[in-house]
Amino acid sequence: MNADSRSDKKADPELSCTSCGTLNCYRQESRFPEFCQGEAVGQDEIEGVIQRYCGDDNDAVTARAAAEVEGLYYGKLTRVEEVLAFARRIGAIRIGLATCVGLIDETRAFSKILKKNGFQPYAVLCKVGSVDKSGIGIEDALKIKPDCFEALCNPLLQAKRLNEWRSELNVVIGLCVGHDALFSKHSEALVTTLIVKDRVLAHNPAAALYTSHSYYQRVMEEGREL
Repeated sequence: MNADSRSDKKADPELSCTSCGTLNCYRQESRFPEFCQGEAVGQDEIEGVIQRYCGDDNDAVTARAAAEVEGLYYGKLTRVEEVLAFARRIGAIRIGLATCVGLIDETRAFSKILKKNGFQPYAVLCKVGSVDKSGIGIEDALKIKPDCFEALCNPLLQAKRLNEWRSELNVVIGLCVGHDALFSKHSEALVTTLIVKDRVLAHNPAAALYTSHSYYQRVMEEGREL
């Protein structure tokens, strides 16, 4: 791929990487499709991004640390071990844990692992502040258990507390969809994920994709509203 090949191409907004059958960008053992998003990017833009990975700032250190962990341990280490390896490579000692109340046992176990490996963990529960959901206008019927106190998830306060603690890497452990997005948006430290919560599939959301044409074919129903 050279500068000339990029200069007169534009990405088709109706086609994206899921439409590609070659994935040539990975090994360059085939050819790029006509709608390739990478081919449509100007050489100057590519080089500008690459330069950001080559310096000594946080983005560059993070990118190289991630690539090193991937190259050395792909398919060899668990996600737990990969988080430790990554944290070491970026020099993070103070590890913030943004945890769901429903995964506090898993968080306690991970906290012990961090301590055994020389890190300083600090966890903030999603229900921190203990404010009832009605406080932000959530109707009682929309609670998991109506007619009782039910604290709202508070990702903004989780982020604030970990920012005040000056965490160097934050790890999400089972935050709800959306709450995890808010936490990541307001976290001052880098954020990575250890566990994605999925109560139905034992925290393995990919299973819905693997079975989308069998057990979970309901996800393929057109017009289905949730």
